[in-house]
Amino acid sequence: MRKKLKLTEGIYPMPVLMVATYNDDGSVNVMNAAWGTMQERGTVALNLTESHKTVSNIKARGAFTVSIADAAHVAEADYFGVVSGNDEPHKFEKSGLTAERAETVDAPVILEFPLCLECEFVEYQDNAYGVGVIGKVVNITADESVMAGDKVDISLVNAIAFDPYTHGYYKVSERVGEAFRDGLKLK
Repeated sequence: MRKKLKLTEGIYPMPVLMVATYNDDGSVNVMNAAWGTMQERGTVALNLTESHKTVSNIKARGAFTVSIADAAHVAEADYFGVVSGNDEPHKFEKSGLTAERAETVDAPVILEFPLCLECEFVEYQDNAYGVGVIGKVVNITADESVMAGDKVDISLVNAIAFDPYTHGYYKVSERVGEAFRDGLKLK
């Protein structure tokens, strides 16, 4: 028997994305965004309202980075979601993390998060079904610690996912199958 649940975000897992920008004064701002995805290959879509400091920074600088949060930095990732850059100008410094300028866009790369997408701002959608910020991925970097040869080994990233039902974070790390291959057994 199925049980009816209250309406929530509903899709699990939801990625825990760290969206980083520069503030007007050049300081680093980071927010936790669980509502984000690849809209198509090379295009990021983030459901962010204009009230976020991050959105005004993206519009001003024309760029942002998206890092995949990892299990080693759950507290910092959550902090970036519960504290607003509008209220705390030294939010990033208080996290204890470090950053450097991205190679290709005017945005910071958070060094402790092992996988980072550098994005150019494309547009902000503001309608009943809009997703907010759209960005074009122009560069992807990964820390050598998560590489297996010339490819990212996602099990080494120790990415975390957000559970909208219980508000928990879960580590996503075990490979359980082969995409585009396992289903062929049923053909």
